[in-house]
Amino acid sequence: FKQRLTGQQQEINNLIQRKNAVDEENARLKNEFSNLNQKFKDKSQELKDTEECAQKKEEQNRLVIKNLEEENKGLNTCCADLLNDLEKLRKQEAQWETEKSGNDARIKNLETDLADAREQMKELRSICTNLSSQVAVKQEELSQKDCDVIRAKKELQELQNLYRQNIEHTAQQAELIKQLQVLNTD
Repeated sequence: FKQRLTGQQQEINNLIQRKNAVDEENARLKNEFSNLNQKFKDKSQELKDTEECAQKKEEQNRLVIKNLEEENKGLNTCCADLLNDLEKLRKQEAQWETEKSGNDARIKNLETDLADAREQMKELRSICTNLSSQVAVKQEELSQKDCDVIRAKKELQELQNLYRQNIEHTAQQAELIKQLQVLNTD
């Protein structure tokens, strides 16, 4: 019986030791669980903070994307306007090129006309010089003729005077003849 008690006592001691070991293990596990639970809470808070931060970032990104889309829309409109302006400028440039080509041709024609006109002016100057020489000669001749006319007028005046004197003289002779005839008849 004593031996049985000793065996039971031994078994109880073993059980107590095992219980103590289990209690220690429980205490250690509780402590570990508590630590893990704290870590879990910390990680949960960190995750929550991270999610909030990610949500804020996502919201900011959405705003940035919206702003960029608006800006892109404005830039597309601006780009379209610039392309239209460029097309207009190209058409205008083509028109100016055509006008310039026409103007160049006109300028060339005008230069040719100007060269011809200068040549004609040169010829006309030569003709004018010749005509001036001829006019000078003719004026000299005319001056000579004027002198001849003045001389002829003087001669005509003298002849007219002589003619008048001659008529008067003839009239006097006729009167004398008449008187002589009357005398002769008497």
